[in-house]
Amino acid sequence: MSDSEQNFEEPKNSLPEIELQDLPASLRQAAARAGWEKLMPVQAKSLPYLLGGRELMVQARTGSGKTGAFLLPMLEQLDPELKACQALILTPTRELAKQIAREAEVLCSEAGLESVAVYGGVGYSLQKEAFERGAQIVIGTPGRILDHLVSRNLSFAKLSMLVFDEADRMLSYGFYPDMVDLKRHLPDRPVNTYMFSATFPEHVLRLAGEFMAKPEMLSLSKSGVHASEVEHVFYEVPAMGRDRALMRILEVESPTQAMIFCNTKSNVHYVTAVLKQFGYDADELSADLSQNQRERVLSQVRDGSLRFLVATDVAGRGIDIPSLSHVVLYELPEDPESYIHRSGRTGRAGAAGTAVSLVDLVQKSELKRIAGRYEIDMVERATPSEEDIQQLVSERLTALLETQLRKRDALRRERLRRFIPLAKSLAEHEDLLPLMAMLMDDAYMEALHKPTPAPEAKRNDPADPPRQRRRSGRRKRKPRKSDDG
Repeated sequence: MSDSEQNFEEPKNSLPEIELQDLPASLRQAAARAGWEKLMPVQAKSLPYLLGGRELMVQARTGSGKTGAFLLPMLEQLDPELKACQALILTPTRELAKQIAREAEVLCSEAGLESVAVYGGVGYSLQKEAFERGAQIVIGTPGRILDHLVSRNLSFAKLSMLVFDEADRMLSYGFYPDMVDLKRHLPDRPVNTYMFSATFPEHVLRLAGEFMAKPEMLSLSKSGVHASEVEHVFYEVPAMGRDRALMRILEVESPTQAMIFCNTKSNVHYVTAVLKQFGYDADELSADLSQNQRERVLSQVRDGSLRFLVATDVAGRGIDIPSLSHVVLYELPEDPESYIHRSGRTGRAGAAGTAVSLVDLVQKSELKRIAGRYEIDMVERATPSEEDIQQLVSERLTALLETQLRKRDALRRERLRRFIPLAKSLAEHEDLLPLMAMLMDDAYMEALHKPTPAPEAKRNDPADPPRQRRRSGRRKRKPRKSDDG
């Protein structure tokens, strides 16, 4: 066993790891269907706890085999004769939900367990039909799961297993309100709960207790529970049209907050101007700024009211922004060591982060040399096409609108019916479609690309109950039934 495999953090009363041949027959058969020749470390270590019904937080890298670790025990713990949701797997994205559903199909379908991926941006009918058939494994994003719960298409009455995949994102500021709503639909009895994540920041460790009775930690990271996890990726882009490629890549990566590095002051000006013209919330740091202007920009970045900051290495020197989800290298640095300095701006304070490099064919070789020199696991991603972006934004906007509709009361739903005939009319006339597209574009940009002015969740600990987050001194008002929302 290698040194990296030996560096674990285990629960008290730890259990010995298990090998493939030691598993029950049903699990061995499922592993054979998936083509597994042996268990991966995260599976060998965590399966004894999950099979024993012990709640667990598992820290393991992406791609380590964690999906199999929480799917395999379902073969033993779920009843194929009971046609109801017995296992819920929560994910932050539709892509991850679909991926897990594919693996569940391979591992679990032969045992009579049906799985369904549930996410926004598509129709409800196929998902509702799966519930009516009695799908035992439901894999989905919180917003669409809530839609079905509110509509009574889905019930957790028979739920026995709850899994948070990418728990650090599921309990982040963005998802936390939905998670609080979803918790109200969970049974008033114990449900075996498991969290899997590459990192467990402090706020996630605190919030875990809201969903787990006796959480225990199993860490497969050499650096321990609070290890930062920086993913290094690159896109091969054309030498001409790099700016257009950047727009599409930012749309796909969807950073919460990002710092974009250029090599020259002129490119900083240019990239900032392109981002602003496209509608993104961006500003720059350059030597042309006065100290007061520089402090203003940095203050906006630190309080979360500025999403994209463009800078050179010199202008960005000495800046520490713990909340950066992404660092984007619009150009490769001339000095290989600068790659380490740039990428190190993300993944701070126990949070996960992503370093994204844009390279042309020649620079691709240079980036690989940097990766080899510093032993970086560099992953190439396909540059998205315009068609990819059209599909992506359509799915996102539909999901966002569904969430807004779910939060409207009966009076506001009645009011919007006035516009249904107009919506049908606009959709039927091609020359009027730009009107609908304009409204959709405005809604999308407002929801995803405008700065959020100092939200309460960022000024307070998300572990605090929402009703306690009011500013001190503000008089509390009992809501009236006629209030919107």
